[in-house]
Amino acid sequence: MHGNPPKAIYQTPLGISERLVILLDKTIPYIPVVMRRDSGHSLPVCPLPEGFQYQKYQPGFEKDWARIEASVDEFECEMDALIHFQKSFMPYSTELPRRCFFVATAEGKRIGTATAWWDYVGQRRYPLIHWVAVKPDFQGKGLGKALIAEVLRLMTTIDGDGIFYLRTSTYSHKAIQLYERVGFYLVKEKEVFGRPNAQYEEAVALLQTLRENMHP
Repeated sequence: MHGNPPKAIYQTPLGISERLVILLDKTIPYIPVVMRRDSGHSLPVCPLPEGFQYQKYQPGFEKDWARIEASVDEFECEMDALIHFQKSFMPYSTELPRRCFFVATAEGKRIGTATAWWDYVGQRRYPLIHWVAVKPDFQGKGLGKALIAEVLRLMTTIDGDGIFYLRTSTYSHKAIQLYERVGFYLVKEKEVFGRPNAQYEEAVALLQTLRENMHP
């Protein structure tokens, strides 16, 4: 899975003043992609905007996780999201308080989340950024950038300065801009995590077209 990273499609430096709205764009073809961030990068600095706070996962917060993920159309409904959380995360419940966290309002309403997780293929473990999302009503405030900066800090604290991965898709092409700004790039190998990754060229071409349409 190594190899030279392709030139980033988006070159804009990460800035606290930028306001990137991270929404799923289901008007375009869906192409799954895997992104990788190599070791040696400095950690981005992007504090939470005033009026927001981080909260670590506590039992019961899975309902908030389900509401957040369903609100951005990652799942058809909150129940589907909750079932996924229980299946994927609850077997490792002792890891959740240090790996899953939320952004909350000053009143304590949880409106964003990210998780410093992992994936296994055989005996090999892959550190993985998982399920980054901000509720639509709170997007465009810089919370997505803050979540990415915080989850990278958390992963580095837990797993060291290593190679990190994330799975996303062309539906999240606006979020891909943000991931590239903090050192991620699309993995082009034919197989990743033991799964086919045959649509790399197609994904790059689509993302390039979207960029050109945004900046003619």
